[in-house]
Amino acid sequence: MMTISSQITPSAIQLPGTNCQIRANFSLADQTSYRVGGQAQWYAAPRSQEALEATFEWFEHQDIPLMLLGAGSNLLISDRGIDGLVISTRFLRHRKFDAETGRITVAAGDPIASVARKAAKRGWRGLEWAVGIPGTVGGAVVMNAGAHNQCTADCLIEAVVVSPDGTVEKLTPKDLNYSYRTSCLQGRQKLVLEATFELEMGFSPQEMMAITQQNLQRRKSSQPYDKPSCGSVFRNPTPHAAGWLIEQLGLKGYRIGDAEISQRHANFILNCGQAKAQDIFRLIRHVQEQVESRWSLLLEPEVKILGEFSSL
Repeated sequence: MMTISSQITPSAIQLPGTNCQIRANFSLADQTSYRVGGQAQWYAAPRSQEALEATFEWFEHQDIPLMLLGAGSNLLISDRGIDGLVISTRFLRHRKFDAETGRITVAAGDPIASVARKAAKRGWRGLEWAVGIPGTVGGAVVMNAGAHNQCTADCLIEAVVVSPDGTVEKLTPKDLNYSYRTSCLQGRQKLVLEATFELEMGFSPQEMMAITQQNLQRRKSSQPYDKPSCGSVFRNPTPHAAGWLIEQLGLKGYRIGDAEISQRHANFILNCGQAKAQDIFRLIRHVQEQVESRWSLLLEPEVKILGEFSSL
């Protein structure tokens, strides 16, 4: 792995014909919900299709890796940073509600929770489960986000994705090969541009808003929202819940540095102040070791771990 230099010049590259810059040595800590992580060697946050295309064109002439970043709500980025180019999609935003078909077409950077609220206010049913999801539409498509026994695959019609060479594709849920919290897009260099969902119309806006609010309150009452986290750290190994397995081991409140297993929900690891990514990583590995020793189960992380970590 190359060492990221603090002497890269220029510090930013202005992409011709756009208001987008590619910035060098950009801190990623504030770009993730954990509030940890090192620098991106290069970072871009395009706000339009044209800026995104220009970013990809620049990338095509570099011999560096590519990482795609949404809201950063399901990521643990190494303290040592990320080599190559990080492209954030959080500023790619637009929404279109089609009152004849009940379809919503939304840009990748839109928060999925905000889209859920807007749909509920119209009396449309199908996304109210997403009101407590902290990520973007693009992230929800990639990881098949879900809650309350529903998920993205249940209402997604198609997703528009683009490859670094500029190839644009429309993919259906079948194309995406959805399963529990995963899709074929994970680990691939294809960026979600927008997604179209089909919802049921004709319901009372008051009723749908009430259901949406109930879902949000249920999440807030059972999950910690007062400190930085990535949401659920581990996938549930059917038929068990990861949080239940961890709780049975008495690990609630266990800490490494300022990283702590939540007292409220054992499948959450919190940044209680000045945690390092390495602290969180070590806590993840400790939980895996303890669960495997007791239950002969290897918990699979739901959080995406990027960069170089020490095994010690």
